[in-house]
Amino acid sequence: MSQRVGIVLFNLGGPDTLDAVKPFLRNLFSDKAIIRAPSFVRWPLARLISSRRAPYAQNIYRSIGGGSPIVPETERQARALEAALAAEGVTAKVVIAMRYWHPFAAEAAAELKSWGPDRIVLLPLYPQFSTTTTQSSLDDWERSAAKAGLTAPATALCCYPTHPGFIAAYGDLVRQALADLPAGATPRLLFSAHGLPERIVTAGDPYPRQVEATAREIAVAAGADGLDWRVTYQSRVGPLKWIGPDTDKEIEASATAKLVPVVVPLSFVSEHSETLYELDQIYRDAALAAGAPAYIRVPAVGTHPKFIAALADLVRQSPARGRLAPDSSWTGCGGAAGCPCVKAAA
Repeated sequence: MSQRVGIVLFNLGGPDTLDAVKPFLRNLFSDKAIIRAPSFVRWPLARLISSRRAPYAQNIYRSIGGGSPIVPETERQARALEAALAAEGVTAKVVIAMRYWHPFAAEAAAELKSWGPDRIVLLPLYPQFSTTTTQSSLDDWERSAAKAGLTAPATALCCYPTHPGFIAAYGDLVRQALADLPAGATPRLLFSAHGLPERIVTAGDPYPRQVEATAREIAVAAGADGLDWRVTYQSRVGPLKWIGPDTDKEIEASATAKLVPVVVPLSFVSEHSETLYELDQIYRDAALAAGAPAYIRVPAVGTHPKFIAALADLVRQSPARGRLAPDSSWTGCGGAAGCPCVKAAA
């Protein structure tokens, strides 16, 4: 008899209504992986930041329909993954665990407990590992699974920045975008990832190394490795120094040079405020105002068949990975102190 496989898809989540914006932000800034301060400092600070940022953030979500589309998009990915596995004869249930808004990990754990899996695969929808995203979500799951009494053995994927299917999906999307260039226009590919404070990277977080590897592989897959391309970072918050170069500044520099910015959100697998508002509205307007001949934004991979096939492959790999490991195509963290595989081997 085939095993029943429970699969947990992790993502950050987003407010589903305007009223949810403030508590979503409070949950975000209460996370010790985001604000690395003692709880007696972090919690009041989270309340203060969320109160101050909520009106601005509500305007953002108002401009994209009144809430984040990330949960329905992730639901579509979950159902597509179930269908792909069912076609291979795998009995699987895919649940969603969002980090900062519903459905939380506790809800996902209760759902799997009720279903009764023989084993569990923990599958973050963060292709590149960071302590601020993947590690935070996995830690949250561990607490929630224990509280729910889930005892089925679990294997966790830490990252898949160069998985061939993930890369191929983005390669297809970039090729399509380049085919839409105006006649005679010269593109500049900007691989935009969510930024991190520099001190987190200095402490050993391997995220930038993985982002750069993803960008190189996508450029090759799209047949664009001979073009002008670079990695950039977006979504800075607060006064800390963040890693760069900044996406908005690189877009404006491209526009000033009369190049077409072709922006690839390579660390995002679903559309949300950073793509639909920041890239599609703020940065687009800035590019065109600065004289860009055009502005092209490559969509997130979403339910692209090659990406869903990649997720199915990662599930198939899981029994051989052990407790926590990367996709088999990735060997490049180079001993970074924040790499979970380094910690697991210590």
